[in-house]
This record gives sequence, structure tokens and C-alpha cells, in this order.
Amino acid sequence: MPAKLVVATHNAHKTDEIREIVGKFFDEVLDLSSFPDVPEADEYGESFEENSAIKAFGASETLQDAFILADDSGLEVDALNGAPGVYSARYAGADASDADNRARLLEELTKSGAKGKERSARFRCVLTVVKGDETFGVFDGACEGIIANEEKGDGGFGYDSLFIPEGHCETFGQLSGEVKNGMSHRGNALAQFSEWLESEQ
Repeated sequence: MPAKLVVATHNAHKTDEIREIVGKFFDEVLDLSSFPDVPEADEYGESFEENSAIKAFGASETLQDAFILADDSGLEVDALNGAPGVYSARYAGADASDADNRARLLEELTKSGAKGKERSARFRCVLTVVKGDETFGVFDGACEGIIANEEKGDGGFGYDSLFIPEGHCETFGQLSGEVKNGMSHRGNALAQFSEWLESEQ
């Protein structure tokens, strides 16, 4: 079993989430903040799958001896024809903050006139695990829900304060990390990764 996993991100929230779910399988779980020599990946893919692989193999070129886990994830809103999708992190522009992206999402949904169940959406996540030039696994998770009319809760990150998962009245921003990880798109994909790791022991 690999002793070290490097997550191809600088997002500490994401790394913490991943470490909480699969950390027991590794001696350490690091991210790219520990490896400043790894260049930023150019996410030119048109799907979560493509961008996930681009980020994984991009980091692997520098970190040849490490297992690399890269994810690409985002929010798909049905009333907006799947937007923001792969552009979720930069929906309001290249240097947009999470708050900017949430504001634009609410603005676009207001323009669309979508109400109630018409605001259906899902978080999607694709994880790619590689070492060197070899792919060890691709894991795809999703979480269905709707977009709230306004932000609720200050937990999580990204669009969490706007997303109400199926079966709940609270947003991810209001739910505990334990509850969120048990149902989230990334949690679902990481559960598949965990099953794979179990099978490799």
C-alpha cells in the first residue's frame, strides 16, 4: 500500500475532506502546497473526467514516485443547461472568489425564472489516481439536490451554502462535515476509492 498520497490541489478545505475519508490508508496525505515546484495545471478539458486526468498527470510529471489523486468537481444546474459545470471555480471570472461565483449563480437563476424544484442541481466529482504514467483508478460521484433562494450557513466552501441535498432542508453550509462527507459528490467518489484501497490491502 502506498505510504504517501499527494492531492493535486492547493485547496486546504478539499485536502482536509479527502484526508478525513482516506487518510487511514496512508502514512501522510499532502497537497501541492508542500511541492511549490509543481506547475499549475492548465485545465483545458471540456469535462470533469478530462480535467481530473490533466491535473493528475500534470503533477505526476514532477512527482514521479508519488501516488497522485486529482479531482475535478463542480455544480451542474438544470435550469442553466448544466452550468456552471467545469467552470464552477471561475464562473464569475478567472479571479473570482467563492462569494462572487455564488452571487452570479443566484443572479442567473433569478434571470431564468426557475423556482422550487425547477432549481434542481447536482454536485459532480471525478477522481483520478495515478503514479508516473499509469492510471490506477477513476472514480465518479454525484449528489442530487436543489439550489436555495439565498445563502444559508457558513460551513463548507464553494457553493455549499446554496446547495440543499435531497432528503434535507439544510444546505451543505449548515450540515456537519460528517453528514456532508457521507453523501457528497466527493464523499461518494472517495468511498469508491476507499473500497479500491481496501481491496488492494
